[in-house]
Amino acid sequence: MQTLCLSERDNASIEQAARIIRAAGLVAFPTETVYGLGGNALDAAAVMKIFTAKERPVWDPLIVHLVSREMLEPLIANPPAQFDKLFAAFMPGPLTVVLLKSALIPDVVTAGRKSVAVRFPLHPVAQRLIAATGLPLAAPSANRFQRVSPTTAEHVLDDLDGRIDAILDGGSCPIGVESTVLDLTGDVPFILRKGAITLEQLQQALGEVVLADPDGVSYRHGGLPSPGMMSRHYAPRTKLLLVEGREKALAEKAQQVSKQKLGALLPSGWNISAATIFDWGQWRDWAKLASRLYAGLRCLDEQSLDVIIAPLPPEEGLGGAIRERLLKASGLEMDHSALFDC
Repeated sequence: MQTLCLSERDNASIEQAARIIRAAGLVAFPTETVYGLGGNALDAAAVMKIFTAKERPVWDPLIVHLVSREMLEPLIANPPAQFDKLFAAFMPGPLTVVLLKSALIPDVVTAGRKSVAVRFPLHPVAQRLIAATGLPLAAPSANRFQRVSPTTAEHVLDDLDGRIDAILDGGSCPIGVESTVLDLTGDVPFILRKGAITLEQLQQALGEVVLADPDGVSYRHGGLPSPGMMSRHYAPRTKLLLVEGREKALAEKAQQVSKQKLGALLPSGWNISAATIFDWGQWRDWAKLASRLYAGLRCLDEQSLDVIIAPLPPEEGLGGAIRERLLKASGLEMDHSALFDC
């Protein structure tokens, strides 16, 4: 299969991408979070192509992307009152909500669960594409399963060239980490995945909101409740070691592994002994660090290194989402000694 590279600046390219999707093909497209791999969410055969292209197991559900309440209504069963508050406050935007689904959504989209994850992307290219298709799009991140998520069209090509029909190039994704996922199917809303919409923002809108316990998640029986809940995900091929976010702790870790080919996801102005450095951005500028996280991991992963080291942000706004992604990328391989270094 030849993967077409289309430009979002050309209206004819948007329509061409829409025709591909309407014909049960797959198109990667930009969102404000990461690039998604879109297919017709109402066509089980098209959805299975997504799993095949990504080498993704079918117990890992997909997010359905929409452009209007009118497109959503036939797909879900009686949304709770909290949804209207969320829609008014955060949609379109980087928030995914898990709701009870209608029979129109094929079970392959939801890993056999009775709930479906839905989102209204803010990115204008995503909105134009969905509107042009007239269809809800099932769209996980446009990368091979468990690999680092793509934030540019070039990242998509690195993973999926020859596996999908087309890429709609819309430049770099501004947020750079996946959407927050909030489950509304229980008595209390709970966050399944952290993102740019924070716990504090959701609590301000809804009142009580809690974080899900990942240790309680079972996915082989009935499927995961949401994408991004595996213990290892968003991962480079190179071993990733983490320390708490202080320059001294990172420098000490660099010294400990200095005999190996070392790379570092390094905040601007920090000094360590590392052969290969990716300038990540100013520490505590969480928006900047989030937007460069996956580009940095991909860049370092291409350098034939033995190990990558990175500092962990605190649980502070978008820093909490970056922290979650780094922990999953490392397979929770944390340098716990740094936690107790005063």
